[in-house]
Amino acid sequence: MGIKSFQGARKQQQNITEVAALKVSDYMSRELITFRPEQTVEEVIQTLIRYKISGGPVVNSNNELVGIISEGDCLKDISESRYYNMPMEQHKVENRMVKHVETIDGNMNIFDAANKFLESKIRRFPIVENGKLAGQISQKDVLKAAIELKGQNWK
Repeated sequence: MGIKSFQGARKQQQNITEVAALKVSDYMSRELITFRPEQTVEEVIQTLIRYKISGGPVVNSNNELVGIISEGDCLKDISESRYYNMPMEQHKVENRMVKHVETIDGNMNIFDAANKFLESKIRRFPIVENGKLAGQISQKDVLKAAIELKGQNWK
């Protein structure tokens, strides 16, 4: 019997440390399509369709996060407008957006963020820094990170 080398195990440990250092801020989107509370729901719908997105953060004039509006929120508005036979031209984002928004820290590990997505069933999390909207991480961003890491670390 020969002596086995443990060099491979040490190298693998180094890669695990590198993976653990990957943060949400490394993969979050910083250039976002945002909405304002005073916009109409109809404007939001047009923007969602034009940019092929499913929702976005709502910010005030100081770029502070005040809510999130999604396709589902817009669908509720359309449904209620039709049910009550009321025109929706004047419906405002502030009346349809989700006001209590769960955010995550940009310093969070990317795999902890993946677990948070699984636990919450939310599609996107805003990242707030110093009270201002700094970015957003989506499930797709986490998937992109995993594919990049696969080529570097997963054998």
